[in-house]
Amino acid sequence: MRLPQNFWTYFFGLAFSLALAFCFHETLDAREFPGTKTDWNGFDCYNFVLDGRNARVVAPKEPAPGKPWIWRAVFFGHEPQTEIAMLHKGWYVAWISTSDLLGSDKCNQERSNLYNFLTEEYGLNPKPVLLGMSRGGLCSLRWAIANPDKVSALYIDAPVCDLKSWPGGKGKGVGSPQDWAQAQQVYGLSEEQLLNFDGMPIVACKTLAERKIPILLIAGDADRVVPYDENGAILVENYQKVGGPIEVIIKPGVDHHPHSLKDPARIVDFIEKHAPQGNF
Repeated sequence: MRLPQNFWTYFFGLAFSLALAFCFHETLDAREFPGTKTDWNGFDCYNFVLDGRNARVVAPKEPAPGKPWIWRAVFFGHEPQTEIAMLHKGWYVAWISTSDLLGSDKCNQERSNLYNFLTEEYGLNPKPVLLGMSRGGLCSLRWAIANPDKVSALYIDAPVCDLKSWPGGKGKGVGSPQDWAQAQQVYGLSEEQLLNFDGMPIVACKTLAERKIPILLIAGDADRVVPYDENGAILVENYQKVGGPIEVIIKPGVDHHPHSLKDPARIVDFIEKHAPQGNF
C-alpha cells in the first residue's frame, strides 16, 4: 500500500518537533543560572540581578523529578534548616529581594518576574511551595492569593497577616512607624484607607481556602512583634470556615524569635506531602 505524500510530511514534521522539544528540554536542564556562583551550605548558589532586584537560586546536586522548588520570601538564609533539608532531597531554593514592598501589588509584580523567569527559562516546577517568615508570610500569602493556580502549598512562620497589627501597631503589638509609613507609600493608600483595606490575608485568604491550598502555620503564642491572635489566629479561623486545609503548630511561651523548628522534620513532611503531583 502506498502512503499519501502528506503522511510523510506530517511524520517528518512531528519527528522534528519532538527532537527539538527534547533538545530544548535537555538545554533547560543543562543551563546554569546567571550571575555569580557561590557556595551556600555545600550547594551552588547563583546570585544575580533581575529587573533591578537582587535574586538567588540555590541548586540541588541532583534535581528531583519535576524540578520542585521552595520559594523563600525575604530574610534569605535565616533559619535555613528547611531549605537545606529540601536541597538534599533535590529541591531548588529561590529568593528575590522584596522586603521593602511589604506584600503590595508591586511586590507581587516583582515576585512574578522571578516566577516567570525560573519556570519559563529554566523549567522549574510551575507550582512551588512558598516559605515566608514574619513579613515574608505577608509577601507569600499576598502572592498566592493573586496567583492561586501557581502554588502547591505554603509554609508561613510567625506571619504578618494584617498590616494594622504590624507595622501599624494598632493592636497590642509594638508596631514600626517607619515601616507603617512605607506600607502606605508602596500600597498607594492613606492611613485610613490602609486601615480599611480588605486585601489583607486575614480576609482575602478565602481565595486560597476555596482552592484547598494547604497551609502550615508555625507561631509562638507570646509574640510581641506580630501577635498571633491579631494575625495567624484570625487567618486560621477564617481559613477553616471556608474548609481550607491548614495545619498549625503553636510554640508555647515563644516570642517572635526563633522562627522555624530546630528539627525541621515536621515541616519537611508537610512539604513532601503536598509537593506538586508527580514529583515523588
